[in-house]
Amino acid sequence: MANYWLFKSEPSAYSIDDLKKEKRTCWDGIRNYQARNLIRDEIRKGDRVLFYHSRASPPGVVGLARVVREAYPDDTAFDRKHPQFDLKSKRDDPTWLMVDIEWEETFPRAVSLAEIQAVPQLKGMVLVNNSRLSVQPVQKKEFERILKMGRS
Repeated sequence: MANYWLFKSEPSAYSIDDLKKEKRTCWDGIRNYQARNLIRDEIRKGDRVLFYHSRASPPGVVGLARVVREAYPDDTAFDRKHPQFDLKSKRDDPTWLMVDIEWEETFPRAVSLAEIQAVPQLKGMVLVNNSRLSVQPVQKKEFERILKMGRS
């Protein structure tokens, strides 16, 4: 059984259009322990992902992706020249992990955060209550509601 997630990215750094063009990417650079734990312990191949543009005008869910590779070490943590380098992370005991996702769909229109906040059935979403978390779980009913909104 698939789980559902919301992954955030600033469109200036990596957008749904970038993912569509590349078809597949690693979701690297996560440096939040709560998000890392979700990647390590819960995100599985086949899980569905709502792709969210943060720091956009307006911010919102812009499409869908699917997890195609489960957690593995985030190489950016070992690259001294990379902005996400982490001296404490070791190759034999990595602190930071990533997953691979592939593009599935770009919505005809973005589902803005304001729209999501206005729907009573979505008031319990992590996005509404802790919008800073870059990788977050989504309930199936929330996923289906946003999917319907994005496709309309």
